[in-house]
Amino acid sequence: MSNLSNSTFKLNSGYEIPRVGLGFYLTSASDASGAVVSALESGYRHIDSAKFYENERDAVEGILRFLETPGNTVKREDIFYTTKIWNDDHGYEQTTAAIAEALDKLSGDSKPEQKDRNLAYIDLVLIHSPYSNREKRLGSWKALQEAVKAGKIKSIGVSNYGIPHLEELLNWEGLEVKPAINQIELHPWLQRTELVEYLRKHDIVPEAYTPLTRGQKLNDPQLLEFAKRYNKSPAQILIKWSLQAGFVTLPKSVNPDRIKANIDIDDFELTPEDFDKLGDKTSVANSSGWDPTTYPVDALVPPVLG
Repeated sequence: MSNLSNSTFKLNSGYEIPRVGLGFYLTSASDASGAVVSALESGYRHIDSAKFYENERDAVEGILRFLETPGNTVKREDIFYTTKIWNDDHGYEQTTAAIAEALDKLSGDSKPEQKDRNLAYIDLVLIHSPYSNREKRLGSWKALQEAVKAGKIKSIGVSNYGIPHLEELLNWEGLEVKPAINQIELHPWLQRTELVEYLRKHDIVPEAYTPLTRGQKLNDPQLLEFAKRYNKSPAQILIKWSLQAGFVTLPKSVNPDRIKANIDIDDFELTPEDFDKLGDKTSVANSSGWDPTTYPVDALVPPVLG
């Protein structure tokens, strides 16, 4: 049986990314540190936060606490930490400042005298969405490239980018570091076949957020049938589907039991027939409420969110 939950992908940056990560959207700051500790104790080695989530420092604190656990043998380099540049911080100067802010949070809740209590670097920084304009998006990428050269960030990528946004970046004369990841909403009812094929052609790893459809499809009759047949929860079936599809996947939970269950998926595998039967390749059932991949690449004014 394949051991997908603990496997990694090699990024075009040369670094390895764990195939299953803990998603942190809508995770409160008060819950974040405990959820991280639960996840790392359960075997996760990948934590995905963002400035927009308002829980970066708390996620980092959870990683630091886990690393400080007596008897722990896991090292900093074994854990993959991601954060993101929000839309308001697009542009060279703004992103440079946002990177500095994210790096400052790598000390978690450390006190001034605890100078060595720090994650030291960020494994992956993503541009959270294409919601600005060409000048600002490329200015942000310039700042990210400089941070990679300085050794502050290991890998860089994008999130919610459609093919036109990717082509804008890949065809830019200032491109020196290719995006390693495109983090997009992916699940059986939103498979984005064309975009995923484009990513693979360009050696960019597709990373799936909302793989559990925010619970919207957990009562789908076909999914429930598979859950019964494989003796697994609907969430476990969806996470397995995401892994078998060849994605990095980011299930979210703050419940310790569910966090553990979501990575306990190596004792079964969907048959090719069942894999193809789940969901709908032509569906555009978006569960996150937004789809920035469709944002016009030549737009001058980003949409108002909220």
